[in-house]
Amino acid sequence: MSTIFTGSCVALVTPFRDNKIDFDRFRELIDWHIENGTDAILVAGTTGETSTLTDQEHLDLLRVAGEHIAGRVPYIAGTGSNDTAYSIMLSKYAEEQGADAVLVINPYYNKSTQKGIYVHIKAIADAIKVPIIVYNVPSRTGANISVSTMQKLAEIPNVQAVKEASGDISQITEIARTCGDKLDVYSGNDDQTLPILSVGGKGIISVSANIIPKDMHDLVSAFMDGNVDKARKIQFDTNLINLAMFYETNPIPVKTAMRLLGTDTGEMRLPLVEMEEANEARLVEALKEYGLL
Repeated sequence: MSTIFTGSCVALVTPFRDNKIDFDRFRELIDWHIENGTDAILVAGTTGETSTLTDQEHLDLLRVAGEHIAGRVPYIAGTGSNDTAYSIMLSKYAEEQGADAVLVINPYYNKSTQKGIYVHIKAIADAIKVPIIVYNVPSRTGANISVSTMQKLAEIPNVQAVKEASGDISQITEIARTCGDKLDVYSGNDDQTLPILSVGGKGIISVSANIIPKDMHDLVSAFMDGNVDKARKIQFDTNLINLAMFYETNPIPVKTAMRLLGTDTGEMRLPLVEMEEANEARLVEALKEYGLL
């Protein structure tokens, strides 16, 4: 099994302008991340407001990402859906556009059984050749992918990794223990990066990296170099930002922070709305304390 990436992968925001994707800013963000040490780029994930993209916008985003990343860093395409056929279509298209892997979520809202989760992901895996990163985020989907289901999924050749955002360190440790030789584990929560690295994780798929890319890269790099004390310090330091990114529903805080820091990515799409004044004031204080403002 080859590792898709080691380090920090940004869960990239989607910039909008006048209710259209701002592709010029999108390309600028990709270049900025590569210049600032981001190890891989995820496009069209939760942070990218994918649920409000039209079908054509989703395809266009995947195409432009493939064209502009152009092999400079691993490119991961968000192709998850609660409609298996639709997810297969997106995954095939992402593969054609040069994606190095696809991120696939278990079906949300439908809340399929564990058997249904397995069959859904296997159907996608059977339709493509590129690796799949399974995304487990029960707070969004309403259903946890169990350890036993992950063990079955790990037997599928191109299911090569899991982005674990359950927050359950016991579960994540057990996945690493029982699937670690067949499945790479990535943290899906910035504040749990170091604990997950400590049980064999390969990195983080990060919201915070949208504003502190070098620090998130350095956290993983320090740990992989054996400098646990440095990694711990960075984890403790970055937690100020990691927690602030969830003062409200992601990506409201991170897009607000980017605007405050001079990288305006435009409006959020309904049903997401501007940050509450009190929470934005807290965010400003966190950015100041971290030294960004």
